Amino acid sequence: MSQKKKIIPDYESVTPFLKGQASKIFKDVATKDKVLIVQKQNKPQNVIISYERYKRLVDEGADI
Repeated sequence: MSQKKKIIPDYESVTPFLKGQASKIFKDVATKDKVLIVQKQNKPQNVIISYERYKRLVDEGADI
């Protein structure tokens, strides 16, 4: 039985997105295959994952 690796997400405030840094954040997520949780007022709002991670999840049968 294969063992799944524990994913430790990174957290980011929504503020950098509002200050025009979205492109830099998206590039970092894609190149490092990260999971990023975006928070607004310290509450999780969205999760950003790379397209490669998304494809792997779909191939594994995740309900996306």
